[in-house]
Amino acid sequence: MQLLLLLLAFFLTPRTRAGEIIGGHEAKAHSRPYMAYLEFRYNTSVAICGGFLIHEKFVLTAAHCLNRYSEHLETIVLLGAHNIKKQEKTQQLIRVKRSIPHPLYNRRNRTRDLMLLKLEEKANLTKEVEFIKLPNDKSQVNPGAICLVAGWGQLTPNGSSPNTLHEVKIAVQKDKECETRFSKYDSTTEMCVGDPKIIKHSLKGDSGGPLVCNNMAQGIVSYGKKSGRPPGVYTKLSSYGDWIKKTMRHH
Repeated sequence: MQLLLLLLAFFLTPRTRAGEIIGGHEAKAHSRPYMAYLEFRYNTSVAICGGFLIHEKFVLTAAHCLNRYSEHLETIVLLGAHNIKKQEKTQQLIRVKRSIPHPLYNRRNRTRDLMLLKLEEKANLTKEVEFIKLPNDKSQVNPGAICLVAGWGQLTPNGSSPNTLHEVKIAVQKDKECETRFSKYDSTTEMCVGDPKIIKHSLKGDSGGPLVCNNMAQGIVSYGKKSGRPPGVYTKLSSYGDWIKKTMRHH
C-alpha cells in the first residue's frame, strides 16, 4: 500500500524543471539504461534533475540540484524510465537514503558541482537499468569530440516539457570558448561543451545528467546561459574519480 501511494504521488506531483534539451530528438526507449530521473521534494515545491547510475546503490548528479535553503523532505529516484508520466514495467522507484555533495562545492561559483545519492535499496540491474562507466584520472576528451546528453527537460527555453527522454549530440569546445563567457570557469575541473554557432544544448540542466563520450560518462551538466545558447559548462568527471570511489566505499 505504501509503494502504491508513493507511485501515485510521483506521477501526480507538479514539477519545477531544472533544465532542458534544445535541438535534439526523442531517444529510443530505454536506449540509455543508466539515466535516472530525480525529484527533490520540499515543503512547497518539487524540483527535478537528471542523474546516472554508477553502482547498485549510487546515482551521480549535480550538487546544485539540492536546495539547501529550503526544507527538504525527500529525494526520489526513478530508474528504467522512458515516459515519466506512465507506470512502465521497467521502472524502479527508489528513495534516496543520503545526499552527499562534494565537500568543496561552491554554490555561488558552481565549482565542484557534483553529488552522490545513496539509494535506500539496491537497484535491480536489468536490460533497462544499467551502470555507465566513469573515466580514470588520465582520461581526456579533446575539443571537437562529439558527445551525447539526455534528459526530460523542456525542448525550448520557454516551452513545454516532454514526458519522454530526449537526447542531443553536442561537440566539446576549447576552454577559451567558456573562459570568455563565464568568469568563474575552471579548465582543470570543468569542460566547455556546445558549438556556439549551433543551437543544440542542455541549458542549466537537464542538470545532473551525464555527458557521454564513447559510452563513458565524462561530464555532468552544470550551468550555462539563461538564454539557452551554447556553450555550457560541465563538471569534468576525470578530476573526481578518487573522491567518488572513497565516498562510495565509506558510505
